[in-house]
Amino acid sequence: MTLLLLPTGSPELNPTEQVWQQLRDRSLANRCYDSYEQIVDACCDAWNAFTEIPGAIRSLCTRTWANLGVTDGML
Repeated sequence: MTLLLLPTGSPELNPTEQVWQQLRDRSLANRCYDSYEQIVDACCDAWNAFTEIPGAIRSLCTRTWANLGVTDGML
């Protein structure tokens, strides 16, 4: 495993931030919730719907410039 240090203040390079952006854009933005449980349920529903999209996570988390010789079978 090799760590790739990302520049500070560059959320567009951070795959986690990109996943959160997709969840917000598709399911979570501009919503009001009455309870903490509703927030958790909405987040779980958004995540489950996102993971059902073929290749969604891979497309957001793969970087051609960060390819360290990993084969597709290992991703």
